[in-house]
Amino acid sequence: MTDLITTPVTADLLRGCVETEQTADGLLPHRLPAWVRTQIPEPQLLMVESQPSGVRLAFRTSATRIELDTMPTKRAYAGNPPMPDGVYDLVVDGRLVDQGSVDGGKTRTVDMMTGTSETTPGPGGTLRFAGLESGPKDVEIWLPYDETTELVSLRTDAPVEPAAPSGRRTWVHHGSSISHGSVAASPSQTWPARAAGLAGVDLVNFGFGGSALLDPAVARVLRDTPADVISVKIGINLVNTDLMRLRAFGPAVHGLLDTIREGHPTAPLLVVSPILCPIQEETPGPLLPDLSGDSIAFVAAGDPEEVASGKLTLRVIRTELARIVLQRRSDDPHLHLLDGRELYGEDDAAELPLPDRVHPDAATHRLMGDRFAEAAFLREGAPLAAGR
Repeated sequence: MTDLITTPVTADLLRGCVETEQTADGLLPHRLPAWVRTQIPEPQLLMVESQPSGVRLAFRTSATRIELDTMPTKRAYAGNPPMPDGVYDLVVDGRLVDQGSVDGGKTRTVDMMTGTSETTPGPGGTLRFAGLESGPKDVEIWLPYDETTELVSLRTDAPVEPAAPSGRRTWVHHGSSISHGSVAASPSQTWPARAAGLAGVDLVNFGFGGSALLDPAVARVLRDTPADVISVKIGINLVNTDLMRLRAFGPAVHGLLDTIREGHPTAPLLVVSPILCPIQEETPGPLLPDLSGDSIAFVAAGDPEEVASGKLTLRVIRTELARIVLQRRSDDPHLHLLDGRELYGEDDAAELPLPDRVHPDAATHRLMGDRFAEAAFLREGAPLAAGR
């Protein structure tokens, strides 16, 4: 058997992250830089930004065998069955050809009632792919969107070199857990990754579970990240965290858009309002876990009567986003709006209900990715289309 060549895992082999950190266990991709993590040391944000949604190893090789040692950090929820291992996607010359998982790793156990978590150590593992076609090829290994992943060692039976620039446009997207991946089938099949593949663009995904909260620091990251086209999907987290009232929401949205425009004054910028979520259409947050069944679900605990005093619902947010975009378009013709219900609406909810009442399932991610690619990139006059 041919000896394998070890290639150090370095930042130049990675796409879709903004920073890397050398830890005791390996190279950790981050989707937010250290200065943001210092400004917002909130456990939920720190957990989700380190989960590499949209992050992939990208290299060129003639290898027929690939091994990747990693140290995953898996999530568990106190009192619930273990979650499935995260999935790695092997994409060769743009085509998904294999998948795998890594056993072991650390475990972060979250108590959903208190919001606290505890991490226990464990051994890392190895991802193996074999039987690849010989000859030069572009290889991407998409990392699990739901596991913090420290990259330890890459081994192949032929030399590896970093992938050349793709020549594709860069799409920077920001959103909530739905953009992060929720329960998509695999990392290349989250709705943003699927849309990027269909549209032929390179994705940088700033979807952060539970954390699309109009943070000024995140707005500055969007401002400073190279991008040809940008989208921001705003709303669901602001409702389910009960973070702000209508008076604060409008100025915060303006602040987000103003900050993005400081770095990207004329790039096509698409504001996407929330997809349909029946429990929060008319009922404000907070959102609470419903642990009465066999699996985790959620319930909206706010009082609809408080909407009159400024509490947010998804209907309120869609109305306000439409008003803001219409107002700003008089000075910003490159700003656009997409109603999230074009991606998932009432008819879809009847056919593909949200399993936990908030997050779309794998089939819905595929549907949303297809619809977003068509609405935002592919149809005539689409707001993020090339050459507009």
